[in-house]
Amino acid sequence: MAGHNHNQELSVSKFEPSQGIKTFAFASVLIGVLGFLIGLFQSKEQVWPAYLLAFFYFSCLGIGGLFFAAINSITRAGWSSSVRRIAESMTSFIPFIIVGGVILIAGLKYLYPWANSELMATDPLLQNKKVYLNIPFFLIRMIGFGLLMMMFKSKIVGNSIRQDQAANDELTNKSVPWSIGFMFAFALGFSLFSVDLLMALLPHWYSTIWGIYCFAGLIQSFFAFMIILTYWVKNSGAVKGYINEEHIHDLAKFLKGFTVFWAYIAFSQFMLIWYANIPEETEFFLMRASGGWLALSLLLLFGKFIIPFLALLPRWAKRTESHLKIVCWWILIMQYADLYWLIYPNFNDNEIKFGFIDIALFLGFAGIFLLGIFKFFANNKAVAVNDPRMHEALNHHVTY
Repeated sequence: MAGHNHNQELSVSKFEPSQGIKTFAFASVLIGVLGFLIGLFQSKEQVWPAYLLAFFYFSCLGIGGLFFAAINSITRAGWSSSVRRIAESMTSFIPFIIVGGVILIAGLKYLYPWANSELMATDPLLQNKKVYLNIPFFLIRMIGFGLLMMMFKSKIVGNSIRQDQAANDELTNKSVPWSIGFMFAFALGFSLFSVDLLMALLPHWYSTIWGIYCFAGLIQSFFAFMIILTYWVKNSGAVKGYINEEHIHDLAKFLKGFTVFWAYIAFSQFMLIWYANIPEETEFFLMRASGGWLALSLLLLFGKFIIPFLALLPRWAKRTESHLKIVCWWILIMQYADLYWLIYPNFNDNEIKFGFIDIALFLGFAGIFLLGIFKFFANNKAVAVNDPRMHEALNHHVTY
């Protein structure tokens, strides 16, 4: 709600991360490339699941930034005007969805049973799905989804950036229909994206709420990273007066809300499959109910829902930087664990394997993600200074 003008001095300068952080990002990319090449020569069966996990993880963060910008445009939200640019910086990864998706084609036969022509020819169920599950159509969907996201990014984020120079309210209004269109494209496109990359790892199995489950993980991890990035930009001194604990408090409330949402969707998926008790559906959970996978399943229950929910429940928890950062980093780790739980049981039976290749590939994608953010801030202001609703953000006050 509006009120309580803070009357603070306003200033914006370039957000410039330290040279050490830049060096870390470049080194991470190098480690990722080396790990990928070593994996290709030593164990293709190990490198491609690690590649898929890291690719999907950071694709979700990038798309999450565009989702945040679009939903705030549709609702004409004023409170978020001072932090929206931080979410927009995360969309810098979106072009790599196309690049990464094309690279993934080389590893399809090591990931997906349907990419094996001999198995496809002898499996009647896969035969019925070959109209959808085939390499050319997979490539078309992957590139098409990436191009759609890039188009909406150029319109929604592009209008926001152009408004910094033009100070034209019409640019904000033009983003609304594009944001509405994005929601329809996102609902269908991301559902297929998550089905293609993750559910198709076990092509006999299916879940009718798979896209929503993956979206729940996307939005929860997005808010966790956005809070960390917002603190980073705020504490750097590049932004003065525009961002305060009121804005971060609201981001933390969204984080808590979507933590509950993830738990609701995860339980709904499990409960419906358990209740129906159809062999084609129960296979998924039976694979994750024995050996080390059972421990990981229980870890997700406590680590991705109960612990962060309780940690975010008090009002002070959403306004205390040190506490909130720990919770956000924990959620980001749990998002990795969740994706590991979704991907690796399809390959490793009851054994959990984690090694250099997994770390290297994740670091590589993390480096690409960070370098994209750094480049974005090097070319653009850290705050949408000419947003017509900025006065609402500057006067924003959280009462609960």
